[in-house]
Amino acid sequence: MRRKVTRGSGLPLRLEQRFDTFERVTTSAPDPQEAARRAHVLHLRVPPGTAEHAYRAVLTVLERISPVVQAIPPGAALVDVAGVLRLYRRTPLELAHIVRVRALAHTGVDVHLGVAPNWALAATASARPLRDGIRLVLDDPVAIASFLHPLPIDALHGVGPRQAETLRGLGVHTIGALASIPTVTAQRILGGRAGRALQQRARGKDPRRVTPTALPRSTTEVRHFDYDELDGPRVRAAILDAVVTISARLRERQQAAASLQLQLRMADGSLLARARKLTATAHSADLRDHAYRIIDAMGLQRARIRAVTVRADQLVDADRVAEQISLDRTEENVRRIETAIDRANRRFGAGAVRPATLAGRRTA
Repeated sequence: MRRKVTRGSGLPLRLEQRFDTFERVTTSAPDPQEAARRAHVLHLRVPPGTAEHAYRAVLTVLERISPVVQAIPPGAALVDVAGVLRLYRRTPLELAHIVRVRALAHTGVDVHLGVAPNWALAATASARPLRDGIRLVLDDPVAIASFLHPLPIDALHGVGPRQAETLRGLGVHTIGALASIPTVTAQRILGGRAGRALQQRARGKDPRRVTPTALPRSTTEVRHFDYDELDGPRVRAAILDAVVTISARLRERQQAAASLQLQLRMADGSLLARARKLTATAHSADLRDHAYRIIDAMGLQRARIRAVTVRADQLVDADRVAEQISLDRTEENVRRIETAIDRANRRFGAGAVRPATLAGRRTA
């Protein structure tokens, strides 16, 4: 029995009809409400210069909306609200408005949000908010292309200044131009992995998932010497400089350190590291004394040191640390002075007020 075929198709009539039906379904316009629900990634930006404690407060606001919050310090965060849409009976855009209102009411921070189907698209959108501080990009190829493609190439999330300059030098001035060139060409220009990833983002695709992460639980400062240092007092001054910076950062973040590590890089390239447990603190004097005890215990004699690294570990929230009452009036006065020093440094710039030992010292 001979099968009927349509002219030029080479397919049975019934199979051809099925392909026609599939094509009509797949090329039909997407449901706007469904496209809006699939835009479930929120990228949030705080204004430049926002204090660390205010940024942490904004993260708390986000965590009360969704458990899937990824902190991107010092001024951004990602939220995936796909799992809470039924709970709130809201769309991602409506949740973004709630986040913005709560952040302003509870923390006084006027945040901007991008709402999109993936990380890179949401980050690009949050950098170009509408008048209400939010920009929504639907999970629709036409909507994604109409938003992304006219933008300049340096507006694409992940494109650095040098990459943008290289692309413009080759005539790729817009995101749409990057999306339209062959993948092989993008890889030759930007490198294999970077070229493929950035072109996918230019086409509105980003496979990265939002991974719940909090603020870092350690902080580090490194001080390099211009030459191999033999002078003990200069080494201790470098350690003090690093400790003062770390302690101010901890107080700004409202954190305290329960462990301190000192690492020395010697002239031959070897590393010497020691750590010390301590009662959680963010006071400069406490951290300084512990750092000095660590280096004294090393028993170094005329060692040539190339760099010192101070690392505060096991950070905890300051409100979880019990503040011990001191009967030493001098110690209490020093701790009170720290508050005034922090205010002065925030107003006049980091390092405006510092220990006399560090006067005139250039911060590495």
